[in-house]
Amino acid sequence: MPPPLHSSRGGLSIRSRTPDQRGRLRVTFATQITIFRILLIPVFVGTAVYYGQSVAAGAPNESLRAWTIAVFALAAVSDAVDGYVARHYNQRSRLGAILDPLADKLLLLSAIATLSFTGWRQQFPLWFPTLVIFRDLASIGGAFLIQHLAGSCHIQPHWTGKVATFAQIAAVLWLMLDFPFLLWPTVVAGVFTALSGFINLASGIRQVRHVG
Repeated sequence: MPPPLHSSRGGLSIRSRTPDQRGRLRVTFATQITIFRILLIPVFVGTAVYYGQSVAAGAPNESLRAWTIAVFALAAVSDAVDGYVARHYNQRSRLGAILDPLADKLLLLSAIATLSFTGWRQQFPLWFPTLVIFRDLASIGGAFLIQHLAGSCHIQPHWTGKVATFAQIAAVLWLMLDFPFLLWPTVVAGVFTALSGFINLASGIRQVRHVG
C-alpha cells in the first residue's frame, strides 16, 4: 500500500507508517465533527444554487440566502471545533489527519465555485476559483511527486496558508452577505493563496535538492 498522506493547517506531508498507524482507523469525536462538516457541503451547495436561481428569476428567496449563510458558518465553526477537540482531548487520529484538510478544501472549493457560477447578486471573478483550484491540485500533486523523487515529503505549515484559508472564508461570507467592494477581500484572498502556493513549491524544491 502507498504511504499515507498527512496534513496539518496549511501543511502537507507524506511519510511511512509507524507501527501504531497500521491499526484500524479510529473514528473519534473530533473526526465525527469533521464528517459532519463534509455532510454539510451538499446542503450548502443545494441552498446556494436554489437561491441563485431565485435571484435569476427575479424573486430572490431571502430565507434560502439566510440558510446558505448559516450552513456555511456552521461548517466553518466546526473546523475550529474539531481541531480544538483533537488537540485538547488527545483525539488526533490517522483518519482525522486525512479527513480534516480534505473537508476544508472541499468546503472552500465548493463554496467558491458555486458562488462564482450561480446567479447571486455578486460573483467572484473567474481568476479566483481558477487560482484556488490550481493551487490545491498543484499542492497535492506536487506532494506525491516529491514523495516519488525524494522518498518522503514534508511541507511545514506556514502562516500564509492559514491566512489564505481565513481570507477565503471571509471572501465567501462577504459575497453572501452582499457587502460592497467584493473585489478587495477577493484580491487579499487571492494574494495569500498564491503566496502560500509558492512557499509550498519552494519547500518542495528544497527537499528534492537536499536528497539530490
